[in-house]
Amino acid sequence: MSRGSGTTATGTTGTAGTSAGAAAGTAPASVLPADQLRGFRVGVTSDRRSGDLIAALERRGAQVLHAPALRIAPNDQDAELVLQTRAVIATRPEVVLVTTGYGVRRWFEVADAAGLGAELTAVLDAATILARGPKAVGAVRAAGLEDARSTDTTASMVDALLDAGLTGRRVAVQLHGYTDEVQLARLEEVSAEVLTVTPYRWVPPPTAERLLRLIEGAVRHQLDAVVFTSAPGAVATLETATAAGLGEAFAAALRDGVLAAAVGPVTAAPLRAAGVEVVVPDRYRLGALIRLVSEELGTRRVERFRVGEVLLELRGRSLGVGDRPVVLGPNALAIFRTLARAGAVVSRDELVAVVPERLDDHALEVAISRLRRTLAVPGLITTVVRRGYRMDVVPVDGAAEG
Repeated sequence: MSRGSGTTATGTTGTAGTSAGAAAGTAPASVLPADQLRGFRVGVTSDRRSGDLIAALERRGAQVLHAPALRIAPNDQDAELVLQTRAVIATRPEVVLVTTGYGVRRWFEVADAAGLGAELTAVLDAATILARGPKAVGAVRAAGLEDARSTDTTASMVDALLDAGLTGRRVAVQLHGYTDEVQLARLEEVSAEVLTVTPYRWVPPPTAERLLRLIEGAVRHQLDAVVFTSAPGAVATLETATAAGLGEAFAAALRDGVLAAAVGPVTAAPLRAAGVEVVVPDRYRLGALIRLVSEELGTRRVERFRVGEVLLELRGRSLGVGDRPVVLGPNALAIFRTLARAGAVVSRDELVAVVPERLDDHALEVAISRLRRTLAVPGLITTVVRRGYRMDVVPVDGAAEG
């Protein structure tokens, strides 16, 4: 099949199941509340397509902290990619493993510029193609090639090759800037020859300062969620945290309080290996990830409390007191959360332990006094002599409030 004549890829090609939001019966993204993420602060670690992700989160009211863990850089030497392409054309592999849609598109861009597009198409058209995920399948289709067999991971591509009895063949692998040496070794053991093609590579950002700020923000619970869109980016984030002496604190924050969201199971794997519970949409696409984050934060992590006739609604860093929005600083927010959730007396030592800035007894008293004035709800925060403080609120089920 000649390139350009095939079926155009769509957003639903090659996916299994529906998004987590659809499975839960929630509305599509187009009709979700415009302010669903109002008050929440989300960290974004991606580079490529980060603009789309950030814009979608901000449209829903989120404040976004963008700190790319890695960035995608085209292979500095297109000449090297051309040489790799010529080797693939000369070898005529019988099996081709495609790992990313972006890699396929860039590979053909360079091949076309070198006058090799038609030859590359002919070689790939004659091969059995295995693709990792729907975006890779979509890029193969957009190139006018026969539909690729879709799998979820690089390991499952190798498994599919073995299951199909495609051993002892010539194999070409499009790498995605983060080589899975284990799976490459598996391929080399069962194949007559393995060629690799590297259309792009991952490189560190110019400075790690922004990423460190994101990590510190999560550790201090000044972020409500951190979003990951690639396994290399997740690994780089964890490694940066560890190098700064914050590895365990960062993982602990993601385990308790800060939502970790990944676009798919491959991206989630390094985080899960660190003991972090990660939410992943059923459909491994950016739109599904955005919907899932919106639902997790805007539906499941909005806290409501009632004192008398006054409703207190906590949305991340934003607090509503009745119809009045209230802005709280980091210390005041930590104190409010702790008192509201406790349902009992909280000691001074416990409050001092949860605030981002270290406070002595006098500074804590000042902070409590300011919080009372800001909330302006008489009798809300009670001083219990020699014991600490209590907030007289009743938790409210958000669904019951309507």
